[in-house]
Amino acid sequence: SAIRLRQLSASRGVDLSVCVLEKGSEVGSHVLSGNVFDPKALEELLSHENDGEGIDWAEALGESQDSVATPVREDRFLVLTEGGGLAIPNALLPGQLHNGGNYIISLSKLTRYLGELAESAGVEVYPGFAADEVLYGPSGSVRGVATKDVGIGKDGLPKDTFERGVELLGRQTLFAEGARGSCSERLMERFDLRGGKGADAQHYGLGIKEVWEVPEEKFRSGLVQHTLGWPLQTSVTDRVYGGSFLYHQEPNLVVCGLVVGLDYENPYLNPYKEFQRWKTHPSIRDHLEGGTCVQYGARVLNEGGYHSLPRLTFPGGMLLGCSAGFLNAVKIKGSHCAIKSGVVAAEAVYDALAEGDGAEERAVAATGAIDPDEECKEVTEYEERMEKSWVYDELREVRNCHAAFSKWGVGGGLAYAGLA
Repeated sequence: SAIRLRQLSASRGVDLSVCVLEKGSEVGSHVLSGNVFDPKALEELLSHENDGEGIDWAEALGESQDSVATPVREDRFLVLTEGGGLAIPNALLPGQLHNGGNYIISLSKLTRYLGELAESAGVEVYPGFAADEVLYGPSGSVRGVATKDVGIGKDGLPKDTFERGVELLGRQTLFAEGARGSCSERLMERFDLRGGKGADAQHYGLGIKEVWEVPEEKFRSGLVQHTLGWPLQTSVTDRVYGGSFLYHQEPNLVVCGLVVGLDYENPYLNPYKEFQRWKTHPSIRDHLEGGTCVQYGARVLNEGGYHSLPRLTFPGGMLLGCSAGFLNAVKIKGSHCAIKSGVVAAEAVYDALAEGDGAEERAVAATGAIDPDEECKEVTEYEERMEKSWVYDELREVRNCHAAFSKWGVGGGLAYAGLA
């Protein structure tokens, strides 16, 4: 979103000042790496660079981050039993499970590359600062955020190193915190973004991921393998929503993980232990034997999809990416939807702030300060444009798949997903 705002500032003449707060110690440090990436939104964003000639993002990523974007060359889907499994032909799979044209990448390194691109475009990026509090104006509209106080002792009292958090004010504040972001959740409650639209409650899953370095004889460049079945589901009627993934990224990395819907009924189910069991299966173990785990992590995922999308805007700001819930749980992909939401948000915000007489004189880049008397707009055009975008089309297509798994189990859910 920041990059697109600066692109519009350069091409259309009204210079908007853009600032990004990054809670990680560096851009990308809070992004869980290893990803099958759909590049269509990124290619749309970068098509505006170099006077419209665009950027070869895969080549630029390699030069900037020494990270290879590996094209998907083999796509497999297995249903596992405890000792074996069944491969489902790609022709029988839903179209959204096909990965032709996608790339296996390090998402954290892609984020670092985009951070460099943003700074080169004039975006002020502040890593190491987490937004802790939403700031409101006299009318109740959002005016910005405050960062967290630091130097607090375990007794809750300030230490010698205490520093008060900083208030950052903006004409529009865009929240892209990921799933269950603290500020985003407070905004949903304050402005009744979910209930006011009649959206369903959000559903969540837990994704556990490891990155392995493997011997050359085990490596199969561009292989993407997804599975259902053991250990999460042992019969066609099991209603645990979840599955696994395994990707081979050049030069010699295997990214593997398990996603478990947190609405499981068995209180003794331990996602981490199920992940360890899954790695012992012959169809998984064969990819990892002789290798070394070099990275690991976990994160929460939005799984509610289309039915759980809240209202996206409120006076003074909007929700982007997984803060809004733009994850396609069937594809296990959300980064392409998040980038698209950022592009659409930037275009709507720019149109709202750069329109009318005197827009250039009102811009913070020109005045150096926020006008306290300026009315904070609710840029509803963002939601209207998102509803007409391919993001909503994609999510609408698989809107009932989670419910089908919950109602009929893995067998009925898989059949419904294929037919829908």
